[in-house]
Amino acid sequence: QSTYCSTMVQHCEALGRSVQVVNLDPAAELFTYPVMADIRELIEVDDVMEDESLRFGPNGGLVFCMEYFANNFNWLEESLGHVEDDYILFDCPGQIELYTHLPVMKQLVEQLQQWEFRVCGVFLVDSQFMVESFKFISGILAALSAMISLEIPQINIMTKMDLLSKKAKKEIEKYLDPDMYSMIEDSTNILKSKMFKKLTKSICGLIDDYGMVRFLPFDRSDEESINIVLQHIDLTIQYGEDLEFKEPKECEQDKSALVDEFFQDHVDE
Repeated sequence: QSTYCSTMVQHCEALGRSVQVVNLDPAAELFTYPVMADIRELIEVDDVMEDESLRFGPNGGLVFCMEYFANNFNWLEESLGHVEDDYILFDCPGQIELYTHLPVMKQLVEQLQQWEFRVCGVFLVDSQFMVESFKFISGILAALSAMISLEIPQINIMTKMDLLSKKAKKEIEKYLDPDMYSMIEDSTNILKSKMFKKLTKSICGLIDDYGMVRFLPFDRSDEESINIVLQHIDLTIQYGEDLEFKEPKECEQDKSALVDEFFQDHVDE
């Protein structure tokens, strides 16, 4: 998440846009960008783990920190001040349990909406993890779980595209706008259990029927890739709605064409 935030900060600065970052990860270490608020000023995982009366490990310590944060949203309100028309990135912890098992992040979203923020979730998945059908299906389920839990518009992104080989970039193209029924064949052929084959088909069918999860490629070395992601987020939160309205460059009708162009450019390099 920190790499994403750093890239977006640099990109927005180049565009002359105002952007702020709030760190909400109590286990964060170093930043390559300034933060307007840092949860570690309120509570830090290392301090919780070193407290002999608590005796938490890393995961338990993180949960304790986030629950403490949820009980002290006034700290965040004071840290944000009275900013107007600002684009604020909230750099959140990456542990999926916070979005699937605990109400903390949902409480944060509701609090931000009460403060009249327009909120969009950005779900990041490492592209190097998503190059196999089984892993891809797992990633989609995690994205769906976060969407259901937070109940906000969500942009799903495959990160670190710049680290993939030419072959992997070409292979992963099919996962951006996936045909789940073709993936059923890829996945079930290696399953010996009929029960798991049937379950996998049901999961793939559910994902395809509702069509709720699509991914955008994010290559931090490609300005066009960064701009496409930013435009989708802007449209979702209607950022700058008082300005002249612009459709995202990657509209539904030409989405596949732009994706093809993106991969062709990188494969030919």
